Amino acid sequence: MTSPRIYKSLSEIVAPDHTALVVWDVQRMLVNMIFNRDEFMQKINALISAARDARVPVFYTMIDPLPPAFASPVQAALGRSWQVQDRSLFELAVNPAEGEHIIRKNTASLFIGTNVELMFRNAGIDTFVIGGISTEYGVESTARDGVNRGFYAVVASDASSSSDRQAHERSLENMKRLGLIVEATVDEIARAWKG
Repeated sequence: MTSPRIYKSLSEIVAPDHTALVVWDVQRMLVNMIFNRDEFMQKINALISAARDARVPVFYTMIDPLPPAFASPVQAALGRSWQVQDRSLFELAVNPAEGEHIIRKNTASLFIGTNVELMFRNAGIDTFVIGGISTEYGVESTARDGVNRGFYAVVASDASSSSDRQAHERSLENMKRLGLIVEATVDEIARAWKG
């Protein structure tokens, strides 16, 4: 039986040979609602560029609402059924490159209802860096779910955002306090990827 790989430094945790980048729900509708749109877009694009330079696989998530008859009654009751008339609002606000992966999902976890966990394990990925919208919802849910499944999760704190600045800051603080989710800036991650 092989012993698990234990990483300690940020450079070890995000080494390109076992890391993927998850760009969470950077869709036009959500970008238009966040508190720091221009700064966020600069940071998320810098993170994507750094991943490409380091040959880190990039995964983009997109909200893909279920048809109303099959949507969760809980989400409908909470007003999260995403019944939007203008479907162009669901388009990505960033530009995936050839060979990058777009994951359509219906929940606030990358691992529920998708094959991403299988893809990560098949490719030897045991760390994912995540940034996107919104910090307190999909970013934190995915980071927590990933850690529970045995992955290292690194949240790019300045490449994550929300429509609610206080909720964003509380979420970052909660994840930091948890101690299992690593928080780093885009510059710190990019430096680690450069080696």
